[in-house]
Amino acid sequence: MMATTVLRKTVVLTPNILKSVPRSCPSSIHASETASYARFSTNTMAKTIYDFVVKNIKGEDVSLKKYEGDVCLIVNVASKCGLTGQYAGLQKLYDDYKAEGFKVLGFPCNQFGGQEPGSEEEIKSFCSLKYNVTFDMFKKIDVNGENAAPLYKFLKSEQHGFLTDDIKWNFTKFLVDRTGKPVKRYSPQDAPASLEADIKTYLARDSKL
Repeated sequence: MMATTVLRKTVVLTPNILKSVPRSCPSSIHASETASYARFSTNTMAKTIYDFVVKNIKGEDVSLKKYEGDVCLIVNVASKCGLTGQYAGLQKLYDDYKAEGFKVLGFPCNQFGGQEPGSEEEIKSFCSLKYNVTFDMFKKIDVNGENAAPLYKFLKSEQHGFLTDDIKWNFTKFLVDRTGKPVKRYSPQDAPASLEADIKTYLARDSKL
């Protein structure tokens, strides 16, 4: 009896082929945001915050390139937190240094104790009426987990946290220099006023450094 030989075709996935396999995006991301999410989901292309497009509190797309040349403080905020009073300190920093090119960017987040449950309109009204906030506020986002905003994945990869890179609580702060690079990370307990010396240092540096 003749032996039957079975030939199996082997497909080798080379690195180039693997690169072409699309990564899936979290289902909660709207179709209009999928392209930007996919581009930066692994932080392999982003070099500065200017590489990101986010949505402001009105739901409008904002390229962070608009902050090119500014020193920025990026903060995940909440309206019903024991640290919510830091809004006042953040606003004071903004008032004191905005003329020198300092910006505060507030990103509401409901991941910590459900302390930001309101709509964007409610958040905007609260900040304006309670703390006279005039610095830029953005759409509510996640900062940890699979649905974390790509910007926050980038921030955490650039400035690591204690024990883990996850954001620990509301009002974690990232200082970004005039070239768009995250240079400092501060804990929720760090009062805005305690950041003043660092802010002045980076404001004094030329935007081309």
